[in-house]
Amino acid sequence: MGLTSANSGGSEGMQLCIFDLRRGQQEGQELDKILFFFPADLPFSNQLSVIGLSEGLITFTRIFSPEAACEVIEAERHSHVFYEAEPDIWMVMVVEKSKEAEAIWRVGALRAVLKEIHSLFMMFHGSVREMLEKEPSGGQIRAHLYPFVMDYLSACQNRSPLDYCCWDFLVGKKIQLPSFRDCLKECGTVQMLTVGREAAIEVQSLARVLESGAGATTPCYSLILFQDLLVSTTLSPDDTINLFAYAVQRLTPRALSSGVSSWSYLRRGNTPDLVAGLTFATVSVSEQLHHLHAPSPSQDNSNHVKRPLQHNRWSKEKDGFLVTDIWGREMGSLIPATPTIWLRQTGERMYLCAYQYKSLTLILLVPLSSILNGEQGVSLVKKQVLENASLKTLKVEEKLSKGWGGENAYHVSGYRYLLIDDDRNVSRASPPVKVTTLAKESLLAMSKLREEVDLEKSRAKWDSADHDKDLEICIRAKNNAWVVARTTRGKELYMVLEKADETLLYASDAIERFSNRVPLLASSRAVALGGLPIRVIVNEILSRQIPSIAIM
Repeated sequence: MGLTSANSGGSEGMQLCIFDLRRGQQEGQELDKILFFFPADLPFSNQLSVIGLSEGLITFTRIFSPEAACEVIEAERHSHVFYEAEPDIWMVMVVEKSKEAEAIWRVGALRAVLKEIHSLFMMFHGSVREMLEKEPSGGQIRAHLYPFVMDYLSACQNRSPLDYCCWDFLVGKKIQLPSFRDCLKECGTVQMLTVGREAAIEVQSLARVLESGAGATTPCYSLILFQDLLVSTTLSPDDTINLFAYAVQRLTPRALSSGVSSWSYLRRGNTPDLVAGLTFATVSVSEQLHHLHAPSPSQDNSNHVKRPLQHNRWSKEKDGFLVTDIWGREMGSLIPATPTIWLRQTGERMYLCAYQYKSLTLILLVPLSSILNGEQGVSLVKKQVLENASLKTLKVEEKLSKGWGGENAYHVSGYRYLLIDDDRNVSRASPPVKVTTLAKESLLAMSKLREEVDLEKSRAKWDSADHDKDLEICIRAKNNAWVVARTTRGKELYMVLEKADETLLYASDAIERFSNRVPLLASSRAVALGGLPIRVIVNEILSRQIPSIAIM
């Protein structure tokens, strides 16, 4: 489009900002609208230039689409990715384009990063808008946003590249964005454990005991995980996604034993060739807190700001409960305060009590309003849980362990795939160790294919409840691999077949065989995946810098 972003003169590979369109509209008060900016050492004039351009693009695009927020603007040298987190609270990521293949990313994945940052922030701190209304100067929200976002971005240490979940942003002093190598992963979904009927009954019984045993006068909620997989939840879908993401990264046995530091949609691993070449400005969190419109000494609570994304801050006690000092300590005591979170659906503030037995992690959420005497009341709840649920916990863990097939339990030999059930916010994918065997050309083709599917979904407004569009696209990659996307009735299947026969018919038959073997598709395979027209896209499309697929 010929647009260009403000140059920083230094490290400008990626800029991330959060701003409020309702603030700073008067001359001389423009800085008031900036709530967060990365890199923080960028001069204010450059920060205002980036935000001013973003504000102009938002205003301009609303002329043509008043009801649909701007999502992305492709400029000559930059991609501008937008996410309206709350009314007039915008998050914008400006990413410098590069000819390096490793720097190829999918816009949907970048927007997912912004969405996850906001969702997790709301879970721990509440609404940005509400915090601004309570403290109009903006000092409080900045004191919370800076360490939170930086902890999210800098959560990177000592993870195997073969682990599950998504990316690490910081590798040494480099920032890497979710690239084409992450095309068989999906943010904003949970990974579930498939259990038999008997085990499911036992799990349901355990959940009832947990919630009733808390003795609260208002409803409690629970989340049960085995290994890093979800077994049971009584939370809303949004709250389940947020708590599941946090639990997998901070609370499960794997997280506690290995000192997890990567984040939910962060790719784990320090492999040099995965770095997209974006330099990270090494500015400490404390400097950033005071860099922009820092609050006055009377307002400055930065030393007491909770930083729940910090790693290595949780530990397991002898009684099996998990504790952390992130929330401080009880007044006049050395006992760590019980963590609290906000539920998105109900707006309630809940105590978070996490218990672990072997590979089983139980999370019980108890309303603050139902605990009258603070930490003493929480201790009583924990005691009741131990008394009422210990035997059932042991029995459930034993049953699930017997049926557990290991980390490759859901691997389907010969296939590399990602399966998404949008109706249930569930995804299942090939283990990362299997995905690493794919050729670079195959991953590039899949990344471009997913970009096209995202565009088709956006055009058809698939986010509405009445969407009912079937789509199938097959691409023959440069290395002769078949790359396939099938979407129908709330389900999406993405697959790479590198050892397929030369014919499209062979690839189609291979996908049908896969559909018969995967439980998530089996129930609706005949209706949802049968008889779709196949659309073949020629290889030349794959060589284009910006994907452009004509539906045939």
